[in-house]
Amino acid sequence: MAASILVVDDDESIRELLRLHLRSAGYDVQVAEDAIVAGHMVLERRPDLIITDVNMPYMDGFEFVAALKADKTIPDIPVIFLSSIEDGESRGKELGAVGYVTKPVRADRLLALVAKHVPGGAYPIG
Repeated sequence: MAASILVVDDDESIRELLRLHLRSAGYDVQVAEDAIVAGHMVLERRPDLIITDVNMPYMDGFEFVAALKADKTIPDIPVIFLSSIEDGESRGKELGAVGYVTKPVRADRLLALVAKHVPGGAYPIG
């Protein structure tokens, strides 16, 4: 069974691009346009990995992940942050992120990072 990945980004073109790359690599992909929708999705079906943008309306990616971690009923889920700013990596690490990728996203780097943290994809690690 393919690993499930939740992609959270307010930019539809980024969501769809990541969905295409991740599905072609063999992952089951869900997308959400903001952290509120993503939070509901996590409660309904826990993903194996979350890839979230940092800058979003309502609640940014850091606040979203902090809220997930504060809810003790939700098991720990690996998180990769996406951002156009490079100085957020330390904040991501404080929240336990397994990765921080700056935009524009290089698909090969993202897929290699995803493959390190979840099984079920067809992308070779290396």
